[in-house]
Amino acid sequence: MSSDFVNNTRSVPGGVRPGFTVWLTGLSGAGKTTLAEALTAALAAQGRRPEVLDGDVVRTHLSKGLGFSREDRDTNIRRIAFVSQLVTRQGGAVIVAAISPYRETRDAARALIGDFVEVYVACPLEELVRRDVKGLYAKALRGEIANFTGVSDPYEPPLRPEVTVHTDRESVAEGVAKVLACLQSRGYIDQVVRPPSGGSSHLAGAGGERGPAGAVPLSGSPNRHPAAHANGQARGSAGDGTPLPGPEGAALPTSAGAPGLWGHLGQPHGGRLTLRQAPAEEVAAWRARLERDALPRLSVSPREACDLELLGNGALSPLEGFLGPADYRAVVRDLRLAGGLLWPIPVVLGATESEAAGLREGQDVALISPHGVPLAVLHLREKYLAEPRSEALEVYRTTEDAHPGVAAVYARGPVLLGGRVTVLQAPARPASLRPYLLGPAQTRHEFATRGWRSVVAFQTRNPVHRAHEFLLKTALEGVDGLLLHPLVGETKSDDIPADVRLRCYEALLAEYFPAERVLLSALPAAMRYAGPREAIFHALMRKNYGCTHFIVGRDHAGVGDYYGTYDAQRIFEGFTEVELGIRPLFYEHTFYCTACAGMASAKTCPHGEEVHLTLSGTRVRELLRAGEPLPPEFTRPEVAAVLTGAARQPVMA
Repeated sequence: MSSDFVNNTRSVPGGVRPGFTVWLTGLSGAGKTTLAEALTAALAAQGRRPEVLDGDVVRTHLSKGLGFSREDRDTNIRRIAFVSQLVTRQGGAVIVAAISPYRETRDAARALIGDFVEVYVACPLEELVRRDVKGLYAKALRGEIANFTGVSDPYEPPLRPEVTVHTDRESVAEGVAKVLACLQSRGYIDQVVRPPSGGSSHLAGAGGERGPAGAVPLSGSPNRHPAAHANGQARGSAGDGTPLPGPEGAALPTSAGAPGLWGHLGQPHGGRLTLRQAPAEEVAAWRARLERDALPRLSVSPREACDLELLGNGALSPLEGFLGPADYRAVVRDLRLAGGLLWPIPVVLGATESEAAGLREGQDVALISPHGVPLAVLHLREKYLAEPRSEALEVYRTTEDAHPGVAAVYARGPVLLGGRVTVLQAPARPASLRPYLLGPAQTRHEFATRGWRSVVAFQTRNPVHRAHEFLLKTALEGVDGLLLHPLVGETKSDDIPADVRLRCYEALLAEYFPAERVLLSALPAAMRYAGPREAIFHALMRKNYGCTHFIVGRDHAGVGDYYGTYDAQRIFEGFTEVELGIRPLFYEHTFYCTACAGMASAKTCPHGEEVHLTLSGTRVRELLRAGEPLPPEFTRPEVAAVLTGAARQPVMA
């Protein structure tokens, strides 16, 4: 099965062509109406004159009075499906052009109609915003339009459409040709004819705007994201969160690969990017209330401060705050939120019994950093008791407090506070780190600007040595770009400080990687050391950052001997790629082989361990503390120089 076209030939008894429905689904402005008009003309050339049920037209007649709630949307689609079924069973042709955002409702339409061809009219959100001459997406991103699909309401892309048309890079004629080829292969039309010439214009539309088939330009000024704040982040549920690309008038670059392969990967987890960072004027209003001592205050731990930053920039999408009791217990027990969405790590806020007693549900609570700085406001919804031993056993696979993640659970207050947060500012970071703290909206923008359709992410809390370099270059051979994404939040006290690691990454990239293929950014997350579960957690965050692939090596996020060497890879076997939304890349332990005179793994090297050189991160730290040189087979000399220099002087963590 191709991701762009499914061939499923059917027989045609007696030469009579059956009726059929072509169901065009996609976000507003993706080009459904334009494609429907061009397809209508192409079918008319064969003597098939289809009925066209356009979503905007149907709402003014058949579904007049319906709103945009889930129930009303479903009612609208059921009505369209009913009419389509009546026409189709009489041998007629129907073209439906409707957003139809919910997969379950589309599947019900398929079951009702029978002769059903689903066409996914796919277009990246950044391109939709750029096309939108009415500014509807901009208003929705600012929160001025409620229940806007792809922004404040989810859109669920088809899992197995018969045809996928990528309207940001395929012309009208190309899209029509793909649909006609599918119809011909299924026996619905006699032969594929060339659709009316429409030049090379891409499919486009904006909130129902129409134009002549094949002649709709990509209109609208690609200004900066209308809801962007000074830090480049947007507040609220921002579709895939991507700011607009490039200079004014510039189109999105495209890669040379086969982007259709990655169409189901790298979308925000849960369907939209959820950013809880408040705009400047709202921050000022909350600060004014704090100056009047109008809010109760609660100090947060360094880990919780990191979580607030990730809630603010959208890295923890779809979370809007700290988990309530139903989500907490479901995540601990089943690796899922209460609604069923995959989520492996409980993101919670702890309080002592006395602190919790002074707070009431429905109250706003100021969350204060360990340094006394207001970071966020919690809109307290629920107070409930934690289950620390159960959480430790399920998440960390041990109840031993020698495990740093378990120790953090035990040290946390016994009462958990659930509710949405409004983030006021990120925790203070060293000046050297700030240029690298790109949020998901910014990395997605950068990927689009560079024309990367497939991006592999690499998680690390150590300097990149020769073994890592080998994995990165191997992975980079199969994708457009690499996001080197070191974790710079709270880690163990004996880990190499973040600013030193960043200097190592800079030195390595400058000499050994093509600059146009790599983006260095930093993830301000705290390490949980949760092994297998944290591997999924890290993958989902990188999915929110816009990555399509994620490297999982040996003992990912491990500590001590609490996990098996490849447990973090095996856990992915319990989930489908569709629900993960990011493709894990598994690699075995690598080493420098003196006989091979290069990097290798057990899969590629026939020699014994006596000629393999390996050094763990722990061993590297031991050598640095002892002032001993790092072997060139283990690390590049430029990286070794940074580490050695840092080991000789005090550094800031």
